[in-house]
Amino acid sequence: MNSNSDNPKVGKDFQRKVLSIAQKTFNMPFDEEKVVPVGNPPKEHRFDVVSADGDIIIECKCYTWTNGGNVPSAKMSTLNEAVLYLRSVNYNARKILAMKKDVRLRTGESLAEYYCRIYGHLLEDIEVWEVAEEGIVNIVRKKQINDSEMS
Repeated sequence: MNSNSDNPKVGKDFQRKVLSIAQKTFNMPFDEEKVVPVGNPPKEHRFDVVSADGDIIIECKCYTWTNGGNVPSAKMSTLNEAVLYLRSVNYNARKILAMKKDVRLRTGESLAEYYCRIYGHLLEDIEVWEVAEEGIVNIVRKKQINDSEMS
C-alpha cells in the first residue's frame, strides 16, 4: 500500500496533479512552492500550491495507510503541522488540504475521512480534498462558515 509514499518524486507528482486540478477548477494560474507570510510577527512559509493572487493556498499530502492497514501516526503529526501553517496564514484566503485518496480495506474509510473524523476540530476554515489517482476530487470537508461571516 505505502511502498512509495515516502518517495519524494511520488509526492512531487501528486503536487503537480493538484496544481493542474486547481488551475482547471478555479480557472486561474497557480504557482508551486510559493512563499506566504504566516503567524505574528509574520514569517515566510513555502506552501505547495498557491494561486497567483495568493487567495487560494493548498498543502498537498500524498500519504497512505501502512502496509498492515494501520494509522501512519508519524504522518498524522505532519498533517497537523500542515494544518497549523494553513491556520497561521494572516489574511483571509481559501485554505485547502489536498490528500491522496487511500482507502483502508478493512473499514472502507479513506485516510482523508479518518483525518477529518479524528482531527476535524483542528481544521477551522480549512477544506479537505481527497484526490484519486485518476485526478477525481472528492471534497471530504467543506469550509465551515460561522455566523459572523454571514452578516
